[in-house]
Amino acid sequence: MVDYARETQTVANRWKAAAVLAAVLVTGGLAVPQAQAHPDRHDRARTVGYFTQWGIYARDFVVRDLVTSGTAARLTHINYAFGSLDEQGSCVSSDAWADFQKPFSAEQSVDGKADEPGQKLAGNLNQLRKLKAKYPRLRVNISLGGWSGSKYFSNAALTPQSRAAHVKSCLDQWIKGDIAGPGAAAGVFDGIDLDWEWPGSAANPGNVVRPEDKVNFTALVQEYRTQLDRLHRRDRPDLTAYLPANPLQLDKGFEVSKIFRNLTFGTVQGYDYHGAWDLETNQQSALRTPKGDPTPAPGFSSQVTVDSYLTRGAPRDKIVLGVPFFSRGWTGVRNVNNGLFQPATAAAPATYEAGNEDYKILKAKLGQYKVYRDERAGHAWLFDGSTFWTWDDPIEMRRKARYITDRHLGGAMIWSLDNDTADGELIAALHRGLSH
Repeated sequence: MVDYARETQTVANRWKAAAVLAAVLVTGGLAVPQAQAHPDRHDRARTVGYFTQWGIYARDFVVRDLVTSGTAARLTHINYAFGSLDEQGSCVSSDAWADFQKPFSAEQSVDGKADEPGQKLAGNLNQLRKLKAKYPRLRVNISLGGWSGSKYFSNAALTPQSRAAHVKSCLDQWIKGDIAGPGAAAGVFDGIDLDWEWPGSAANPGNVVRPEDKVNFTALVQEYRTQLDRLHRRDRPDLTAYLPANPLQLDKGFEVSKIFRNLTFGTVQGYDYHGAWDLETNQQSALRTPKGDPTPAPGFSSQVTVDSYLTRGAPRDKIVLGVPFFSRGWTGVRNVNNGLFQPATAAAPATYEAGNEDYKILKAKLGQYKVYRDERAGHAWLFDGSTFWTWDDPIEMRRKARYITDRHLGGAMIWSLDNDTADGELIAALHRGLSH
């Protein structure tokens, strides 16, 4: 789940080709189709949160924290990130210890009961099973791929035979529950979330890329829908996909109207519009392109992204807009214009990755910074005269929720749940906004 803007070294050239269409989108000259009705099993806006497999390590964030923070009660879906693919396209666990081996103590466990030696299923998956028992309406999907796990999707999608084998492998491992032994994890997952970042695009240097990835992704989605429907479950299994914000990557890899016919919904990247891969400060999740943004028109924003999907045939109520529970940052920033759109010398130092910091960590340091907001464009940032961080706090979460509601979109997706405060400050604000 990483930056679509890693190609921004050549952003000006890439956007020239799309400028005419984009200008029409921004000025309203191109009619945006209205959504068709797509009934959903939930009577509230979808709120989809990514639970990261590795969050149990340095961040010490376990499934039980979703209960104590009040987060689980505010979610409709959890995407568990990530399952992996081997070179042949078969589904495998990328961290068996975290997924199904690690024993959790009573204090760490959702139901207050410690894991016992020799039990068939432990780890995060057992805790997710317990979470579903506590919250029966909560749906949990396995996310496949991610930025570092998408290398072999092109192999899996290449032929009808490879697609059929891949999908069978993934359903056997994750839906039927064979990942931890025959049937051991059965019932944990309600569906599949495809996180191929990105078909047909060289933006991710680790990937196998083929020109036919675009049509093959459509065929892969169809194969998933076909095999999932053959399971004959009481509730139709979910099939979702994580999709890029950048219209250039969208057109390289996705036949939008075709894939949405088979998706329960699509989660659309609503962040990483800018980051420290470019040594100039900017917003990472603005609702509209800010005035003065030096990025070639129409810039990067949620409005540009959402309209790109609508004009390509995505149903409005199947678009679930991503929101960040993390910040992007720069240091060595020139102290002009409150730090916005200014040159920087490096990515800002951070706890786990330079230029990327959890909301909860920055909040604890908030006294060091001044908060600035652009009410028209819909974004905020922190600046201390030298270091600049994008800033999505409860005020911005409510703003994003209003945008989702006003545009009649399908809900919000969170990357990622372990970045929030212990009392679930961000998701509480997002939930309140989506509920009104």
